[in-house]
Amino acid sequence: MYAAQMIIEEDEEAETSSQRQTRRVALNRDREAGHDNLVAGYFADEHVYTDAMFRRRFRMSRRLFLHIADNLDQSDPFFTLRYDVRGQRGLTTLQKCTSAIRQLAYGYAANSLDKYLRMSKRTARECLHTFCEWIVRLYRKKYLRKPNANDVQKLYPAHEQRHSFPGMLGSIDCMHWPWQNCPTAWQGQYTRGDHGHPTIVLEVVVSQDLWI
Repeated sequence: MYAAQMIIEEDEEAETSSQRQTRRVALNRDREAGHDNLVAGYFADEHVYTDAMFRRRFRMSRRLFLHIADNLDQSDPFFTLRYDVRGQRGLTTLQKCTSAIRQLAYGYAANSLDKYLRMSKRTARECLHTFCEWIVRLYRKKYLRKPNANDVQKLYPAHEQRHSFPGMLGSIDCMHWPWQNCPTAWQGQYTRGDHGHPTIVLEVVVSQDLWI
């Protein structure tokens, strides 16, 4: 009994010591400066970067991005501007949505956005998960679904007019996705010279407007 009590006390002491060592250091990231820099670059009346550059970097138009950000802001308090218990300013809707989009569009690591958006790795991951969850909730019925009979009747003539190919439902597109956990024995057969690392080919059939 005494030995067991000693072990429990040692474990509790080790856990307390570990908690002290892993406690996060509060950094003053100047999140307001990150927001101002983002707005000046893409969202101000006289923004720095062009619409074409915005579409290339965000993989969507500025109008669509702002529409999604506004819907998220009205749906979940997580995306609103808040202040912590110390009275320090939090992250804005634009910063959180930009973080999620950059991670999705380019596969950015969560901690790579800190210098630009003034956002910690943990918060960037939370932005990504919450963003994806609400995108599914908000747009699943209209966009994240299989084509119905009405969609098919619209897609056939649209593709026939554009491609002169009757009975065409969609076009096959594919992309190479990095396979980080590829077994060593298989890396040779899954690696192309122009990529330099193992990839998996993802294929999808999409409509011309990328709706279906």
